[in-house]
Amino acid sequence: MEKRKHVIFPKYNQLLSQMGENMKLARKRRKLTTTQVAERANIARSTLYLIEKGDPSVALGAYFNVLRVLGLQEDILKLGADDIFGRKLQDLELLK
Repeated sequence: MEKRKHVIFPKYNQLLSQMGENMKLARKRRKLTTTQVAERANIARSTLYLIEKGDPSVALGAYFNVLRVLGLQEDILKLGADDIFGRKLQDLELLK
């Protein structure tokens, strides 16, 4: 079985990299080692390394478990919460 390559446009890859860096900084602020976070998130240290790099091939569940270990699990609810574009589309429909 051939492994699929995750294709992310460069400008969006930068967003993932920034997210990974934010998670890394949060870990360091809490003075947690990569081993501690990986064990508590039930992932391999190599997976945590990929998360902190913003790798798109890592499952969302692994990202969530790291957020949980850092006490940032509620941040996941911010994804798509302020859907400005969707609201504008909805408003256009109301004008018809």
